[in-house]
Amino acid sequence: MKVVLMGPPRSGKSCLRQGLKDAVRRVPGAPYPFVITACPDGEGAWFQETVNVDPEKAAELKAAYKSTFTTEFVQRVADSVKNCTLPLTLVDIGGIPSEENRRICATATHAVLLAGDMGRLPEWRAFCEELNITILAEVFSDYHGQEDIVLVLGEDNIYRGSVHHLERGEAVGERPTIKALAEILADMANRGE
Repeated sequence: MKVVLMGPPRSGKSCLRQGLKDAVRRVPGAPYPFVITACPDGEGAWFQETVNVDPEKAAELKAAYKSTFTTEFVQRVADSVKNCTLPLTLVDIGGIPSEENRRICATATHAVLLAGDMGRLPEWRAFCEELNITILAEVFSDYHGQEDIVLVLGEDNIYRGSVHHLERGEAVGERPTIKALAEILADMANRGE
């Protein structure tokens, strides 16, 4: 499974990525959730953990690593997605359904859509349809919320719910929606879906 975390900018995708990684690692028998950071915004898989320990150092390193999409970067990440054969890979892309992201996601299998404004999801649904990526879940990122609305499977086989207050530096892997999504991903990966 190559699961892309996608949605508009500033939806909390990188926080979700870290929360899912942490939550999947706690699911008994789950495969290790390998992470590919596919956006040159300086927030590698290391970033959230560094924020938790030293926010100033994390900001300094992010600024040092921040760059723009280059042909080489896109090709390297697209090859990483294509060639990864691990049971569960999480791919964190940037917030625009760009040509660069199309190339990176060309061999992905599934998607989790995350947005603070659900009205911005149609372009991401079209993006997934164009690339033949199965949407597993659509999650409302409720920054000011106090609790999650746990995922419910719709008639269209897409889980929907919300996650509250995705904030850098906070451990979010125990949030009910993230835990539920982690269990779904682990189960699907173990079954080879």
